[in-house]
Amino acid sequence: MKYQYHASEIDKYAIKVTQSNFPNTIQLGDVKDITNINNVDLLVGGSPCQDVSFAGKGKGLIHGERSNLFFEYVRLLNKLKPKYFLLENVRMKQEYQDIISSELGVKPYVYNSADVSAQNRLRWYWTNIPQDELVRQENIVLQDILEDDGIANDLMTNKDGKSHCITARYNGAVWWNSIQRKQRTMVQVATADTIKGYDIIKRIYSPMGKSPTLTTMQGGHREPKVAIGRIVNRRLDENGVRKDNQLDLPFTTKLEVRQDDKSNCITTVQKDNVVTDGMKWRKLTPLECERLQGLPDGYTSEVSNSQRYKMLGNGFNVPTIKHIFKNLPLHDGFNTLSLFDGYSGCQQALHETIQDRSSDTTKEWKDLYNNNKENV
Repeated sequence: MKYQYHASEIDKYAIKVTQSNFPNTIQLGDVKDITNINNVDLLVGGSPCQDVSFAGKGKGLIHGERSNLFFEYVRLLNKLKPKYFLLENVRMKQEYQDIISSELGVKPYVYNSADVSAQNRLRWYWTNIPQDELVRQENIVLQDILEDDGIANDLMTNKDGKSHCITARYNGAVWWNSIQRKQRTMVQVATADTIKGYDIIKRIYSPMGKSPTLTTMQGGHREPKVAIGRIVNRRLDENGVRKDNQLDLPFTTKLEVRQDDKSNCITTVQKDNVVTDGMKWRKLTPLECERLQGLPDGYTSEVSNSQRYKMLGNGFNVPTIKHIFKNLPLHDGFNTLSLFDGYSGCQQALHETIQDRSSDTTKEWKDLYNNNKENV
């Protein structure tokens, strides 16, 4: 199925990512300069949220310098009269929510992307696309999307093992904010401090990831090591001896692993099963953030990591948008206008939705579209 996709975006890096993945995108520039587009089927927008979010400036929809772009969305909604519309925004004061609902004529659906991805991302969605209940998909957790050296524990996940919401300022994340449960965006990595030598032979790999490339491994602890166990707190004295009953000692975070099972480690030497002690922290990589947003690996790789983090924190969660599009009648030549387009997550969701609909259901969707068209 062929479709048209018009995008309004002024960030040159986001535009570069969009054009790299979808070169047929028609870029329109500043939303304020858009006057008319014929036959728009779907109007999409995620207007800037800083002035209405609880974590932002709090200036509001009317006086805010950024969030008042919402009224540009309303202007084009009224002028272009698309068949369907979708607006996304963050949790906000009820008075701001009521303004948006009044302008759009619908109340929002509240979806948490944790139900369909590894990220806890609560958002409000105003749409006239018929909606079904968002069915929670189990066993999609932060651990599942990490690259090989990550261990996700309860310091950086919620009780369901989900990542906390990534933000546009993620590039400045620091490990102590993870521990203080503010950003909670770092990934814990264990190292085998009891092994002497270069860092590469101390690395402990997550069992949820891929094994590193096997080498000849001729001694010297070169065998890849995998962590089988759990993160625990232990009370240790000044000599590192466990003293759990000595309550005046502070807790020390440790990786507890089984030491009596050779399957704990890809090695033939029993003593190499001891993969314990020190912890270090790192940021989620841009690739991991792409996975949290449901994007293909490398989707944003055309730009610097700083720009990747920024746009990934701002963008749509693709699996959530796909759910919203579940009952969207599509047809050949379907025309979308996306405002504040970012990295074009909406287009990725639309692209995947079209791919998911097999030829067996094409007639059903065409009939649904034609019936809807007749009733307009």
